[in-house]
Amino acid sequence: MKETGTISIQSENIFPIIKKFLYSDHEIFLRELVSNAVDATQKLKRLAALGEVPGDVDVDKLRVEVEFNKKKKTITVRDQGIGMTAEEVKKYINQVAFSGATDFLEKYKDKGEENQIIGFFGLGFYSAFMVADKVEIETKSYQEDAPAVHWECDGSTDFIIKPSKKKERGTEVILHIAKDSEEFLDEFRLKEILNKYCKFLPVEIKFGTREEYVPDGEDKDGKPKTKKVVVDNIINNTQPLWVKPPSELKDEDYLAFYKELYPFSEDPLFWIHLNVDYPFNLTGVLYFPKIKQEIDLQRNKIQLYSRQVFITDDVKDIVPEFLQLLHGVIDSPDIPLNVSRSYLQSDSNVKKINNYITKKVADKLATLFKNDRKAFEQKWDDIGLFVKYGMISEDKFYDKAKDFALLKNLDGEYYTIEEYNKKVKATQTDKDKNIVWLYATEPAKQDTYIKSAKNKGYDILLFDTLIDSHFINHLEQKLDKVQIKRIDADTPDKLINKDEKLESVLSEEDQQVIKELFEKAIDNPNMTVSVESMSPDEMPVVITMSEFMRRMKDMAATGGGSFGMMGAMPDQYNVAVNANHEVIGKILAAKTEKKRLTLARQAFDLALLSQNMLEGNKLSEFIERSLKILAK
Repeated sequence: MKETGTISIQSENIFPIIKKFLYSDHEIFLRELVSNAVDATQKLKRLAALGEVPGDVDVDKLRVEVEFNKKKKTITVRDQGIGMTAEEVKKYINQVAFSGATDFLEKYKDKGEENQIIGFFGLGFYSAFMVADKVEIETKSYQEDAPAVHWECDGSTDFIIKPSKKKERGTEVILHIAKDSEEFLDEFRLKEILNKYCKFLPVEIKFGTREEYVPDGEDKDGKPKTKKVVVDNIINNTQPLWVKPPSELKDEDYLAFYKELYPFSEDPLFWIHLNVDYPFNLTGVLYFPKIKQEIDLQRNKIQLYSRQVFITDDVKDIVPEFLQLLHGVIDSPDIPLNVSRSYLQSDSNVKKINNYITKKVADKLATLFKNDRKAFEQKWDDIGLFVKYGMISEDKFYDKAKDFALLKNLDGEYYTIEEYNKKVKATQTDKDKNIVWLYATEPAKQDTYIKSAKNKGYDILLFDTLIDSHFINHLEQKLDKVQIKRIDADTPDKLINKDEKLESVLSEEDQQVIKELFEKAIDNPNMTVSVESMSPDEMPVVITMSEFMRRMKDMAATGGGSFGMMGAMPDQYNVAVNANHEVIGKILAAKTEKKRLTLARQAFDLALLSQNMLEGNKLSEFIERSLKILAK
């Protein structure tokens, strides 16, 4: 027999879920209760503006108060807002998940209230039972002649509702804190939670009092005097910078707000004010901080708010990964949250916001570059990390950034990609018409190689950050007919192969003798010896590692994914002996095998030393041998 009906959710089933599973962190209870109080205040302000509140209401003096009593073990959240009638208490409190905010918005949806009310789910109030074994409500509606109401519940299915003696309009929620949650009966703990979640709520939040000094006339000498007074401690800034129109703000306002968010940080380089109302609502300010070259990978610096309520500092879905090193605030009522407002849920708006932020950052950087290139160049060492990371990870960002991304050479000059290709095309094009970029990572250690390249008229770029191995690999994939090589990836004549060969002063037979001699002197299976015809002005021995091998190892060292296996492989080097250097001729002319091996080892160690590869005991042995040779 077919039957139809309605599924009923009983409160005895849902209470354990609310208390144990709905909220990942019990401290959220204070955010939820204060947010509800702010909602009640905002509703009253709106009704007052519409002329629907009896009597005069000074909306500028409305505030929310948070108190605690350690002896009574209570926490109270009090507002002067819209209040509730007995019927509304039954409707909004006794029916779990019937949201008062949703009901209010439905009623006033044609009067512009969509973005001013925080709560939507109707479960926030019940977060109180995570920390309390009894909760009381004292409330009085703004409506004339509506009697005040008292409600209480011990977390079971039973509740009490009766008349209250409350005289003033508004609502008090009194939590009787459970024994296992007495950590919240601490002034500093509560202050910490309020500062974290309620710092920028749009209604003043009072938490206790504080002392401050105020002007008190003048002393007998005419000097200003002060006196100490006790004032209400307002913990929040009701008009944070991101809710103000950018046209009303000055640079010092943005810098002051940055210090408010990050008191011990250096001033940011610049910032972007986000302000959009279509196709979604989003406001915020993103700051570009100074990032050290070793890459400060500390994320969680961007704070996500919804209607000025702090939600999370994990914004990986909202903000593109390469911009998560930025600092600042994003606030959007259109970001979908889970029922406890603790984390994000993905939907099409999240993707749209992500794309919007990427575009705004790219546009800002392009404008800075176009309007003041010199200032942009001065900032490049700090912002280059963001730009390179973005070009690697986001194709759309690459398409915009390729026109303002800068390359810096060893002379401290900056070029765009297009400019640099034009600069080196004439001198650094190989036999296959590839433009070859040369770069150094540690100029002091690679000085010998740099001098050899500069003697040939080559320009050398500086790529010295951890991300650069990935960046140059990405550039090679994107750019047509461009190769990028580290300055010590090959011998000077082969770095840019122009099919120009020098004649060797050694016969093929002598070259074979030298090759075998150095193989024996070096005795290392990870080093491949070759004899090459180089300029007599080059080093007698040049040690190199192929660009492919070195780059794969660098990428593996910085999290190169599929290149990880390269990090475990032993280093493979090429040892090129300069057949045209006079030292090699002298080694060949030495009278004994022992002498030849000693000189060969000496020449090899000199090459190691030139690349800072000779350390510890080997360096001491090299110096000792050199002194003996000089003595002879």
